[in-house]
Amino acid sequence: MKHPRDILLGSQAAGAVLPVCDHYSGVEVRMRKSLQLQAEMTQEFGACVFDVTLDCEDGAPVGGEIEHAHLVKEMILSAAPEARVAVRVHPVDHTSFESDVDLIVRPGHAKLRHVMVPKVECLEDVQMAVKYLDEVGAHALPVHVLIESPAAVHHAFDIAAHPRVQSLSFGLMDFVSAHAGAIPASGMGLQGQFTHPLVLRAKMEIASACHAHGKVPSHCVVTEFSDHQAIKWAANKAARELGFTRMWSIHPSQIRLVVEALAPTADEIEQASKLIEAARQADWAPVSFGGQLHDRASYRFFWQVLERAHQTGRPLPEAMQAYFEETACAA
Repeated sequence: MKHPRDILLGSQAAGAVLPVCDHYSGVEVRMRKSLQLQAEMTQEFGACVFDVTLDCEDGAPVGGEIEHAHLVKEMILSAAPEARVAVRVHPVDHTSFESDVDLIVRPGHAKLRHVMVPKVECLEDVQMAVKYLDEVGAHALPVHVLIESPAAVHHAFDIAAHPRVQSLSFGLMDFVSAHAGAIPASGMGLQGQFTHPLVLRAKMEIASACHAHGKVPSHCVVTEFSDHQAIKWAANKAARELGFTRMWSIHPSQIRLVVEALAPTADEIEQASKLIEAARQADWAPVSFGGQLHDRASYRFFWQVLERAHQTGRPLPEAMQAYFEETACAA
């Protein structure tokens, strides 16, 4: 019997399926603890619920970029085979970009899940990054792009269309500061980032560009990083209203909050499971369910609810568990 993913998603089934949280760390002790926590939570949830991105851009001290790159390389090469580890390199126009790629990506590309490229302004920046990755043998390594300026937002659809781009992230603070004071400081805060028209428009453009090309939109950090209620509120709003399916974390305490906020509820999982089972029994023909007519269009939606439940380690009914028997972090 064919898998629901193949029946309902078709060519979309080959698209990116990523953990809902991307955890950033640039200090050695925190990077090591992050990888340890990832392994522990994978064991707990039965799925890898967050990526660990080792940060060279903000993590490296000025003048210490080469030493930091060597440290990141050592951690990547020594990471467990099942670990989901990535690296944020310097921008393509930074003097350390090429050395980051040469020192880290060249020996470590087989273990890396992606490379995050910050400060991308246009498609040509992506093409330059991919060129250097290819030159060090990382021909299949996905690229994640950080959108941080008005120009980058303008080019978001072109950037998302590049075949090597897997995800777009929004850089809130750089985006606000790029407006030379035209957006007030409140635009970087919890409420302002969801109400200021220019910031809200940027988020919507990024999410729309990603969904148009089958890529993953990743929401920015919350500056009130120690306020757990703020993080939960922002994650829910980003996911439920703006279409983001992934979010950054900059402190270990944020990871569970992001995962919980981006996970479907128990009621949503139950509804999706019952409908997918009814569809399967009908050989995917239209069915009447709960007084409503459903066909493959709605089946696709509810199947994706179940995929998101698996990505976030939510309990699944026994009848649905068989569809997700692959190794937790193998994706």
